[in-house]
Amino acid sequence: MKFNEKLLAMRKKRGLSQEELGMELQVSRQTISKWEAGQSYPDFQRLVMLSDFFDMTLDELVKDIDVQEVRENSFTNEKIDSIYRVSQEMDSMFHNKTLKGAVKGVKWFIIGSCVFVCLIMVISLILYFLYPESNIFWHSY
Repeated sequence: MKFNEKLLAMRKKRGLSQEELGMELQVSRQTISKWEAGQSYPDFQRLVMLSDFFDMTLDELVKDIDVQEVRENSFTNEKIDSIYRVSQEMDSMFHNKTLKGAVKGVKWFIIGSCVFVCLIMVISLILYFLYPESNIFWHSY
């Protein structure tokens, strides 16, 4: 009998739900479900907890586990987790840079606009004082 089949049989024999067993082992119900479906395997600490909980030796508990399959699943899960982590970090960096760039762009646009308006005003004042008789720049009504 394979590990996942043993775990399912022992859990049912004790009359426990996946959630109850998960609470005993401090894992989620979904984790127990994956173990029982053979999609993943518990780490060593959880195996020891399972063997203590079901009053079995580790050998009795894990006999018939395909160790190569466990290694492949573990490697695949670690690789997927690593890719997901890198993807999240890159996404976070992109959003931070985009937001910072937008704020910086708006700030420089406002500063540039203020400088432009000030220059126009200064030039208008200079032209007014140089040519006071001309009513082009300011009209007196």
